Formats: sequence, C-alpha cells, structure tokens
Amino acid sequence: MISIDVYSIVLPLLLEGAMVTLQLLVICGILSFLMSFIGGFSRLSGIAPVRWVSGLIIEFIRGTSLLVQLFWLVFALPLLGVNIAPGLAAIIGLSLNYGAYGSEIVRSSIQAIPKGQTEAGIALNMTPIQRMRSIILPQAFRIMLPSFGNLMIELLKGTALVSLALTSDMTEKMMQMRNTVGHDTQLLSLLLIAYFIVGYAVTLLFRWLERKFSAGRV
Repeated sequence: MISIDVYSIVLPLLLEGAMVTLQLLVICGILSFLMSFIGGFSRLSGIAPVRWVSGLIIEFIRGTSLLVQLFWLVFALPLLGVNIAPGLAAIIGLSLNYGAYGSEIVRSSIQAIPKGQTEAGIALNMTPIQRMRSIILPQAFRIMLPSFGNLMIELLKGTALVSLALTSDMTEKMMQMRNTVGHDTQLLSLLLIAYFIVGYAVTLLFRWLERKFSAGRV
C-alpha cells in the first residue's frame, strides 16, 4: 500500500497533471469543434475542388495514427527546420485528428435533414445561408450532440498519448511517480479513477446540452 507520505507527493502531481489534461481537453475541444464545421461544410461544398481537397485531407488524418501524427509534429518537423513546443504540437495534433472525425459528424447530420426542409426554405425565398442558419443547422445540431459527446470522451482518452510526446499531462506525471516510488497498481488505479471522473463530467455536460436543445420537442 502507498503510505500517507507518498500520497502527499502523488496527489499534488496528479492534480497538476490533471490541470494540463483539462486545459488540453478544453482548448482542443473548442478547436476540433470549429474544425469539424469547417471540414463538414467543405465536404458539402458546391465547389468540386474544395470537396476533393478537404476530403483527401480529412481521410488522410483519419487514416493515420494519432500517435504517429504527434511524433511527426514533435520529432520530424524539427528535422525540416520547424520547431514546435510539445504543448503546441499536442494541441495541433489532437485538434486536427478529432476535428477530422467531427467533420464527418457535421456532414452526416446535415445530410440527415429531410430535403423537404430545404425546399420549404426555398419556397420562402430564403438564401442558402439563411436556410442553413435558421432551418437546417438547428435541427442538425441536435443530431450532432450525442456524437460530439462521444467524440469529447475519445478526445479525453486521446490526451493520454501526449505523455509520449513529452507533455506533462496526468498520465506522464503518474509514469514519473511509477518510476520513482513504484506501487504500479495503486498509481495506475488512481489514474483510471481520475480519467473516469473527468470523462463522467463530460458525459453529464453533454446530456444536459441534449436535454436543453431538445426542450419543447416531442
């Protein structure tokens, strides 16, 4: 068992690492959300080259390993003369990766709206932007929310990979303590509990958002 003295060292380090993990989750969550809409709208663009280029980029990101992407940003780019701090590399890698997955959520949710809704907007002489803003997106956003909630949970779990890219999140902090004090079972159990607490909080947040945006609907 871990002694009280060791806990007094471990818990502050775990909290310090958890703050880094939460920062990554919030920053990358916001950026991946924005990239999801940029990518999703690009995939639905009426301009063929935009669709092709965005589709190629998105499929490349989705089809390659997040870990390799992070390693490339941290270790390969400097060989090309571009130096990025590990923390910034983690943000770029996570945001691009989960933004690519999110773009498919946006695309499929918009396409799930019946075409009659668009035809009704046309009948009301609404512009494409007005139709998207007032008719299609409000309905599509309700469809997106559960999938975005799952994506944020995956993003949270993905943040553990940044410890391998020299970023001091809570996984990296626990690995440091594991090498220092041992007690692998207890330390890794603490890490599991910490991820569960954060993940459950994210789940509750998105359930609340789903209820809020579904209010008044049968």
